[in-house]
Amino acid sequence: MTGRDGCENRVPSVAVATPVTNCHPERSEGPGVRRKLAGPLVIVCLLASGLATAQSTVPSPQEKQQALWQKLEASIRDVDQNLDGAMGVAILDLTDGHKYLLHANDVFAQASSIKICVLAELYRQAQQGKLKLTDLYTVNAADLVQDSDIMGGLTPGVTKITLRDLATMMVAVSDNSATNVLIDRVGMENVNIFLDSLGLPHTRLRRKMMDLKAASEGRENVSTPAEMMALLEALYRGKVLNKEMTGDFFKVLSTHKDSWIPRDLPDDLKIADKPGSLEGVRNDSGVIFVENRPYILCVMTTYLHRERDGEEVISRISLVAWRMFDRLARASEYGRVISPGNSSR
Repeated sequence: MTGRDGCENRVPSVAVATPVTNCHPERSEGPGVRRKLAGPLVIVCLLASGLATAQSTVPSPQEKQQALWQKLEASIRDVDQNLDGAMGVAILDLTDGHKYLLHANDVFAQASSIKICVLAELYRQAQQGKLKLTDLYTVNAADLVQDSDIMGGLTPGVTKITLRDLATMMVAVSDNSATNVLIDRVGMENVNIFLDSLGLPHTRLRRKMMDLKAASEGRENVSTPAEMMALLEALYRGKVLNKEMTGDFFKVLSTHKDSWIPRDLPDDLKIADKPGSLEGVRNDSGVIFVENRPYILCVMTTYLHRERDGEEVISRISLVAWRMFDRLARASEYGRVISPGNSSR
């Protein structure tokens, strides 16, 4: 039969204990029954809510890695606060693009670090066919300036060396005479046009090496940590040179030298950098080729009370950065190191 509310209740003729369906339980169930039903429902809801909250508070692998970045940043800020001078830093993870910038848009005198720009333009012109890296240069006494440890020992008018050899001397021992010969060969204006093409307006080659008159007139070679980082990234990603030229560029730039980024890092680690030093100034910028986790580091210091302090902070920042990238390179996304052995550093 059909109930008055339109709900069909079938009652068998045999007297058995059969439950009767009620379409409107709220009309017939008392408050006691509702309380009995509400209790388990509340518990179920609370359990579900707690599970969802617990799942939402579990740190993701990315959050764990972010914690490493935060500790690195705190270490660098501490170095900055204790330096008797001014400092700028730019770090770029070449794997995921994560950046850290501290005073990275401030303009700093570059000293010999500007030679990275000269080297890049040399290779760019070689790729364009405007010159050959094997072109010969005959040593000329008129080209010799101070701080030319190799060029100064060669025989003028007799010794012939290639442009690539000059580039190696410029990078390895920061030979100023070799640098000036290359600046003449590629053209100072062309270096700056190249930098403009990459959108680097604050990176300028304004004078040759050891041109004290130009320096006294304010014509200083300058850049910022962010722009030097951008230049190195463009070179690393093959946006400037083809694959072959890119490889040789970084081979020359990674020539062993006395510099501060590599000072406390493993000897077998490939590092393509160029330091720079002037009175009150210490810089170093380069690509650190950690396997599976390469990165760029640019540290620039100026107004130094003691130049050695600048050298030490560059090495200190380099070490803490390497420790983080080394762990990221050797670990799973959950932080377990899966390489054969752990670093002792």
